[in-house]
Amino acid sequence: MAVPPSLALSDGVRVPQLLFGVGGLTASETGRAVRIALDTGYRGIDTSPGTEEALGAVLAASDVPREEVFVSVKMPVQGYDATRRAADQVLAGLQAERVDLVLVDGTNGAFTDTWRALSRMRGDGRARAIGVAGFSAAELRRLIDSTGTVPALNLVELHPWLQQLPLREFHDAHGILTGASSPAANGALLSNETVTALAAKYGKTPAQIVLRWHLQNGTVAVAASATTTRTRENFGVFDFELADDDLAVLSELDNGTRVGPS
Repeated sequence: MAVPPSLALSDGVRVPQLLFGVGGLTASETGRAVRIALDTGYRGIDTSPGTEEALGAVLAASDVPREEVFVSVKMPVQGYDATRRAADQVLAGLQAERVDLVLVDGTNGAFTDTWRALSRMRGDGRARAIGVAGFSAAELRRLIDSTGTVPALNLVELHPWLQQLPLREFHDAHGILTGASSPAANGALLSNETVTALAAKYGKTPAQIVLRWHLQNGTVAVAASATTTRTRENFGVFDFELADDDLAVLSELDNGTRVGPS
């Protein structure tokens, strides 16, 4: 079974470069999907609010040691005290005393209050690392300037059509890892002529070509799926590499197209 590569966050915590996402799944679908993902070889799970209890039950019953599974959770923007209470509920649902990564989800409202609560959570040993989701460079700058701490990761829409180069440059300058929440543009890229031509060239699927592009660009990609076939397909990206010329061809697809949440 392949072992997914990992990347180091700024505080030394390592995150698998390919995470299994459960966005859009119900609690019952989450349980089944995560079991399949763990059996396939995934060792990183990116949760959505409301799926923590289902994930906790699967991890408690799994033969995979809990310490081998990296878990990322999202915390909606809310007040400091509300965030602390929500964190208690998330950990209880996961049946865990701490989580590997907690992300402030979105920028509406007083996100600095939520960030301070997550900083306290990390200080208390209940989170190994903290980051954000959906932040622009300006919002990151505001967060850093007002709190004095830098997120370990920013999870954003990122794919060959929307490569976010200025934002990624900001990330690199501040030691922030880039995460891709919709690595294949919610599936829209899978019928792109350039992608399908490369899939034929390498004997791979379009999804594998796009995920390989992310891996070779140093991105943490969240691959979500409710089907066994696609879950296993997404994991089959560790036995080949795209040539530099083909990476460049995919990079030429950047046209600023946004597809929105997955």
